[in-house]
Amino acid sequence: MTRIARQSLLALAAGVSLALTAGAAAAVADPAAPPQVAQGVVRTPSAYGFDETVGRIKADISAKGIRFFTEIDQSALAKGAQIDLRPSKLLIFGNPPLGAQFLTSNPYAGLDWPVRILVTQDADGKVWVAYTDFAFIADRYAIEDRDAQIRMAAEVAGSIAGSVAGR
Repeated sequence: MTRIARQSLLALAAGVSLALTAGAAAAVADPAAPPQVAQGVVRTPSAYGFDETVGRIKADISAKGIRFFTEIDQSALAKGAQIDLRPSKLLIFGNPPLGAQFLTSNPYAGLDWPVRILVTQDADGKVWVAYTDFAFIADRYAIEDRDAQIRMAAEVAGSIAGSVAGR
């Protein structure tokens, strides 16, 4: 390898190293900064405390006759791993006859069904309810033959999230 080629390679390696270091530094989140909402996420503020929000959402799911599958306490799981995480619970529920229609359109849609609602609390103590927008899911899986079902799922999830929006 010539001296010029070696210098060019070293300069390239230094540039890549600098870019990776800058990227890693940018990837570290400021714990005081509010989290960014991901593309396709619908977020609603709750008018209630964390536990009451979870309870009210579960009650609304039940009152609507929707099947509740499970609750995952993400903050408890984090605590078990000695990681501090503000209150966060993932509620999983759905209507199998409706959800199965999305999977018959595209089986990979099973990655986003059944429906999930996340209840989380921010650093200021504000409780949020979030779920993935169903139009976003339909686009993600190129589901073009279930418009009425997508609208229905969006209306139901919006109603459930909205059940804690006001007193």
